[in-house]
Amino acid sequence: MIKSNSLEKFRFRAFILVFISALVFGCGHSSTRNPVLVKINDNINAGTKTNRELRSVSFLPYWVANAQFAGYYVAAEMGIYEKYGIRLNIIPFQPFITSTDLIKKGKVDFAALWLVNAIELRASGADIVNIAQPSTRSSLMLITKKKSGISTIEQMNGKKAGIWSGFELQPRALFNKYKVNVEIIPIGSTNNLFLMDGVDITIANWFDEYHSILNSGLKSDEMNTFFFVDHGLNFLEDGIYCLKDRLKNDPELCANFVKATFEGWIYAFNNPEKAIDIVIKQAENAKIPVNRIHQQWMLDRYRDLYLREGESPINTKLSQEDYQSVGKILLGSGLIDKLPSFIDFYQPVF
Repeated sequence: MIKSNSLEKFRFRAFILVFISALVFGCGHSSTRNPVLVKINDNINAGTKTNRELRSVSFLPYWVANAQFAGYYVAAEMGIYEKYGIRLNIIPFQPFITSTDLIKKGKVDFAALWLVNAIELRASGADIVNIAQPSTRSSLMLITKKKSGISTIEQMNGKKAGIWSGFELQPRALFNKYKVNVEIIPIGSTNNLFLMDGVDITIANWFDEYHSILNSGLKSDEMNTFFFVDHGLNFLEDGIYCLKDRLKNDPELCANFVKATFEGWIYAFNNPEKAIDIVIKQAENAKIPVNRIHQQWMLDRYRDLYLREGESPINTKLSQEDYQSVGKILLGSGLIDKLPSFIDFYQPVF
């Protein structure tokens, strides 16, 4: 889950409850790399700009406007969704809005979610399905300062870790795996406790907090980083979800939404300056503090996460191994009673 400097990460779980109700009631530094090519299965006809009536479609991001949603903002701004017959309404993130208010404001057709939260939603009765999974590698990490002497997971035993409130599951799974006893200290939206040595370890996203810590003056060679994925805990982020009935009743719309979204990401990666302009415009309209250099870092890291072989097409597939791994941890933690079957949960449009 990603944050703005002015908002708290713990609000996300409350917002997820809003998402359940809204979705159920909804209708249906610049880059010098080579341009990225689009390659999507041709078994579904690509959308073309026509005079046909546009379909109104709503999308729900899980956090505030920033470059982690650049593909959606770019596709909307550049008319890419319209090319596929879609008029997109991106519902702004509002941390304390009630589900009733959200339903009154608009219908939710598609949403971006982390895999762990999506599995919890499905297990709790929300009939959602994953239709595309561009992220194949978790960006989440733990960080220690080299001066602390903590250079391995085992050396975290008896130490204090600053962990976002509501996001203890993945760190606890890591600590349990290595049989270390770590005191978890709930933290909010800043890295101050770690920077001031109030905790020995802190949680961070590669494309967000890690860069913020660098900007605070701590150099990369003064830190140790521990990516969860490198320790067998690949909790995937940013899958695209919709209601099962939406996919069943309108598969072409679902496919076109994903195609347009990926086309937006490709444009953003190939035109980073323009993409950041669009992101900043979205953030300023939402009165969200924004820093261009930080947004550029974020977009560059998303390129690394979405294009795992450098210039290869954006991934669309959800790994069954990753799904089962996350589900097993949720079951073991008592957060779900039963893991939905993979083939029922993952129903790709390509």
